[in-house]
Amino acid sequence: MASAALNDRVLAEAFGPRNGTALLAKQAALVILGVAALAIAAKIKVPMWPVPITMGTFAVLTIGAAYGPRLGLVTILGYMLVGAAGFDVFASSTAEKAGLTYMMGGTGGYLVGYVLATLALGFAARRGLDRSVGGMALALLVGNALIYVPGLLWLGQLYGWDKPILEWGLTPFLIGDAIKLALAALLVPAAWKMIGKARA
Repeated sequence: MASAALNDRVLAEAFGPRNGTALLAKQAALVILGVAALAIAAKIKVPMWPVPITMGTFAVLTIGAAYGPRLGLVTILGYMLVGAAGFDVFASSTAEKAGLTYMMGGTGGYLVGYVLATLALGFAARRGLDRSVGGMALALLVGNALIYVPGLLWLGQLYGWDKPILEWGLTPFLIGDAIKLALAALLVPAAWKMIGKARA
């Protein structure tokens, strides 16, 4: 019965307080940590061909799965608000090029996709797809597609469909994305196994 009761929980709900003021404090701390993790991951660039791998999408997808739809949404929107306020928290933003002006540029569609992907991974985790590598991989593929679709649509709208939109915003990143998705597909189910062993 105990394991059945845990089936609809996400990772963030598998530890710590579950009600009252203590739960609110835990959730607030997770949101702050999540926003910080998103900002740090966005600035990590791993050398790779044909373009460096940035870890922003990895953080978005794993936080979505670990936090669930509601807490994940609050966290990703908090991250967007920090960026809109002018802080240098996005992959290609700088102290001089940040805020709403940056967000309405070429990466604007991908930022919308971050929100959609966070929700998708949250709902997938709520259904238990994050417990297995196969289920997590499927959810990650959907989440990644939800990042690219608005990203590419916005690039086409912004620069014109006569431009090489796919060469600008999709194909150079596929190898790096495959590596990140494989890592996330292994990481989240492994975390669940560790929790299971800790409870045993």
